[in-house]
Amino acid sequence: MRHGRTMKKFENNGELAMQSAYSVRQINSYIKMMFSQDFVLNRISVKGEVSNCKYHTSGHIYFTLKEESSALSCVMFAGDRQGLSFRLQNGQQVTVSGNIDVYERDGTYQLYARKIVSDGIGALYEKFEALKQELEEMGMFAPEYKQPIPFFVQKLGIVTAPTGAAVRDMIQVAKRRNPYIEIYLYPAQVQGEGAKESIAHGIERLDQCGMDVIIVGRGGGSLEDLYAFNEKVVAEAIFQCKTPVISAVGHETDITISDFAADLRAPTPSAAAELAVADFSEILSSMAQYKNELTAAMKQRVEQCRAKRDQSEIRLSYLDPRQKIKDQRMQLTEKEEKLQRAMRDKIKEKRQNLFLSVEKLRGLSPLEKLNQGYAFVQNEKGCRVTNTDQVHEGEKMKVYVSDGYIVTQVLEKICEPPTAGKSSGNISK
Repeated sequence: MRHGRTMKKFENNGELAMQSAYSVRQINSYIKMMFSQDFVLNRISVKGEVSNCKYHTSGHIYFTLKEESSALSCVMFAGDRQGLSFRLQNGQQVTVSGNIDVYERDGTYQLYARKIVSDGIGALYEKFEALKQELEEMGMFAPEYKQPIPFFVQKLGIVTAPTGAAVRDMIQVAKRRNPYIEIYLYPAQVQGEGAKESIAHGIERLDQCGMDVIIVGRGGGSLEDLYAFNEKVVAEAIFQCKTPVISAVGHETDITISDFAADLRAPTPSAAAELAVADFSEILSSMAQYKNELTAAMKQRVEQCRAKRDQSEIRLSYLDPRQKIKDQRMQLTEKEEKLQRAMRDKIKEKRQNLFLSVEKLRGLSPLEKLNQGYAFVQNEKGCRVTNTDQVHEGEKMKVYVSDGYIVTQVLEKICEPPTAGKSSGNISK
């Protein structure tokens, strides 16, 4: 009855009267007015499990309340977040208070939350935590079992749905980073009945094919959509895989059991391809740089070896016996020449001294005096006569001249000192 009266009132306003068809805007506006006039929908509390929760950069929170067979879209605006005392996460059981209204542009209705109270952990989240604790106690998440991701991957295996944005993004990123990489896709079922067996079988098959690394993942979704990656059979397949495994399930905020079991977790499928595949252009650039560095190092090493060789050659030349003999011969020749020069100089010096001595002796020689016209007088006793006191009158004497001697007799002694131009002593001209 209330709806009928509202329609009648709406028609009385003249907007819908006498029209056989209505515009979409008019219908959405009419429904929105019906929701806004309903007292129950304006003050309502709804209990359910949080799913597909997203925190927008604007501060708004978008999520879904669900139960076994129904779901309700919800939003909490940034201005109402003071009514939220905890961080909203998938799997939480909560009671949301607010009003249900229509978003007129899209014609959809949703619960506009003003207050959210936690009622405990949801069934799926509780199952997730129980399995996580069990596998952690078994040691499947231990760091010592994690395998390193190879730097240069040539064969990349991907376990995901064959259609959708996730597989396209991974292939596009991998090919962009390395156009020569080989990609092997196992088209697995990632959601619904049989998904966990399909994912586990895909991991096993690609492991047998000798991949360098395997990416296991899918695009975003609710907790139910991603739950195949929270199954024990998938975790065991990842743990037993001999090939390094990268888990890339959903968005960065989505956490699954496969993330803990894998050797590396990627926030998104695209990021997984970035982590798995090295940039080929960077590799080429690094190789060119390494080549230049190696060439420079080799040149430097060759120069060092050449310098060392030259030093060794010089050292060997010093240590060579032939060189030593040659050096000693040269030294001996130099010493011989030096000795000869010294001998010649000494002989010359001695000759000069001898000449001086001869000249000096010649000047002192009586014979030289005799040759100059002087005479040498001896008495009968053979003594040299130097003054008149040594002779007597009548005494015979010998007067030596240059060619012999003369025997004379003293007739007279005259004591008169010699003067210049006259004979003196016993030598006379």
